[in-house]
Amino acid sequence: MKNAARTVIPFSFDLSSLAPRTVASLYSHLVTRPTGRALRLGIESQIGEMGGCCVSILDFTQVVVLDYSCADEAVAKLLQRYGAEDRPADVYFVARGLGERHREPLEVVLQRQNLVLVAEIETDGFELVGAVDPLERAVWVALEQARSAGAGEVAEATGATLREAGSILDGLALRRVAIRQTAARFWALSALVDLSA
Repeated sequence: MKNAARTVIPFSFDLSSLAPRTVASLYSHLVTRPTGRALRLGIESQIGEMGGCCVSILDFTQVVVLDYSCADEAVAKLLQRYGAEDRPADVYFVARGLGERHREPLEVVLQRQNLVLVAEIETDGFELVGAVDPLERAVWVALEQARSAGAGEVAEATGATLREAGSILDGLALRRVAIRQTAARFWALSALVDLSA
């Protein structure tokens, strides 16, 4: 499985172009629950046409406004559906172009529902957004910096025990913010986004 990352299909969604254009809502303003629902259904429909494992990039670059209800209806419900054991497809999500104007609504919604998302922040590179504890974040950062790593490397980088590092890496894979490469190694999602560029 050395080339496992190369079998992942990249798929990018420009959220501003997928949002319905109505008199009440400009396409770059992702507000209201109905807008979020329409956005989510559009993304799910396109994912349904893909085959195999894919990394879906939710592109916020052109989104001017994101409110809490739209973040909940679109992003949180996507993460819940494709994070469940009975998910309809093998999909991982990465937010791209996330600015401060998007971050607060996403953080609040994701923390409330114990969800986490890999996000490419406009000025800071890749980060975890949502419900994550300090040791999970440290392990994820070590994996992010290595791009591909096992528990031993992560433990050495973070000061965690080997058992802690292995357990947290397993948890990050279950939460779909890392991909299991082999039984003992994991990929950072950003490595797959870069491969797809």
